[in-house]
Amino acid sequence: MIHNYPDQMIYVDLFGGSGILSHTVKQLKPNSKVIYNDYDNFNHRIAAVANTNELLNKIRIITNDLPKDKLIPEVYKNEILKIIKDEETKVGFVDYITLSSSLLFSAKYVTCYDELEKQTFYNNVRQSNYTTEGYLYGIEVVSKDYKILFEQYKGFDNVVFLVDPPYLSTDCSTYSSNNYWKLKDYLNVLDVLVGTNYLYFTSNKSQIVELCEWMETRTSQGDVNPFKGATTVSINTTLNHSAKYTDMMLYKFKL
Repeated sequence: MIHNYPDQMIYVDLFGGSGILSHTVKQLKPNSKVIYNDYDNFNHRIAAVANTNELLNKIRIITNDLPKDKLIPEVYKNEILKIIKDEETKVGFVDYITLSSSLLFSAKYVTCYDELEKQTFYNNVRQSNYTTEGYLYGIEVVSKDYKILFEQYKGFDNVVFLVDPPYLSTDCSTYSSNNYWKLKDYLNVLDVLVGTNYLYFTSNKSQIVELCEWMETRTSQGDVNPFKGATTVSINTTLNHSAKYTDMMLYKFKL
């Protein structure tokens, strides 16, 4: 996949998220320029890692003797909430998304204290501290709407776009005028795939590939399907005992 692209390309991560794509590409292609679009200000969460680790250390003391992966009783939940509330009062910022993976049911997350307080807690507490040493090293960080960033680089022949948009019907207020990323938003992203080098990430839950294949058979335009000629790599993913799906990566190199 990424090895099929030449060295010294420009990789533009349009939907940067946690930066894992940008970081991975830089590790595999160290001589290439990688641009990470931190539109959601993930850098704030990276900067708060020390405080997050301190919180987790305190939470481990409370949950250490509780059964792993089981519901946390209310009395212990209240202790944890008090620690988190005190931290937010003292520091002014708590990385609720990261804490969610240690306290909530698999794949659930919250972004503020009020939301966290309403949830059922589970003892999924991470047993080791997070480290960010070397993470995103050598990567150019920007914060722009993906359409503006695409316009800036679409004329370059040596550009590869990394395209990992939000899933359909998921919370994405930073990219949408409402609270959810809808089919229209998802389809608009396909414009960046036309005539470009790209790595596009989706899942079988979105059915976007099938939709484009269907449109191709129903229209007279030969270029209606941006995935035509792309190579697909799939991997099965399990979130929990009842939630499974297939992750898909499609890539095309036109040079």
